[in-house]
Amino acid sequence: MRTRQLLTLCLGGLLVAMPLIAQAGGTIKGKVMYSGKPVPPKEFAFSKFPNPAFCKQNPSQKGDDTRLLKEVEVDGNKGLKNAIVSVRGIKDKGFKTTPTVIAKLCEFLPFTGVLVNKGNFIVENTDADANDPKSKEGVLHNPHSFDVLGAKSSTLFNIGLAKKGDKLDKKIKMRMARKGSVLRLQCDQHEFMQAWYLPVSNGHFGVSGGDGSFEIKDVPAGKHKVLAWHPVAGNVTMEVEVKDGGTVEANFDIKKKNKFKM
Repeated sequence: MRTRQLLTLCLGGLLVAMPLIAQAGGTIKGKVMYSGKPVPPKEFAFSKFPNPAFCKQNPSQKGDDTRLLKEVEVDGNKGLKNAIVSVRGIKDKGFKTTPTVIAKLCEFLPFTGVLVNKGNFIVENTDADANDPKSKEGVLHNPHSFDVLGAKSSTLFNIGLAKKGDKLDKKIKMRMARKGSVLRLQCDQHEFMQAWYLPVSNGHFGVSGGDGSFEIKDVPAGKHKVLAWHPVAGNVTMEVEVKDGGTVEANFDIKKKNKFKM
């Protein structure tokens, strides 16, 4: 009897000491490519907008008076930058994310991101021009956001940020989100300041880097629909199967603008 008790205690100790080998889902990684028609940068004359001398400090420009808005950035191997890769169909009621957009050198950063509908959205102004008495305390930016679905759009917020350090923190409600709308942000003072945000319902997403590469970790095992979305280049979806502890490769090639659906 005593021998059986000792054996049980030893086995119990082994079970406690053994490492847990269960994996928390798998990984999706790959690249987003763009093989559609080239999209040239949009051009804006600095002289038509406020604070031209200050805004010229931004490196995205041509010559001395032309600001470039590089909406579709592709490297030499067709890798697409700033694409959002999102696992669809998973609804995590507890998931929250609050995007923070920074106004820096007359540019909204980042250019693309994600948000949760009915969640909060933050924009912060970090610009001030020490060489301009009128803008010494801050370069006025006016973030104006839209709920966009095709040709339809409606304002979500429109708030001026006059001083460096000014910040807005707004709860947004996108009425067209269920039909596939996205959020578009533009400065009413400087039209070349633009950004786009995709609604998501879970934390399984990634953003492609300069070479188009992305990685999404801890994706639940199973078959999933995965979306590669870019607000200007277009979007494409594919189905992948994720296994616990494994890595599945998913490479996307966006060729044309497709209608995005949630």
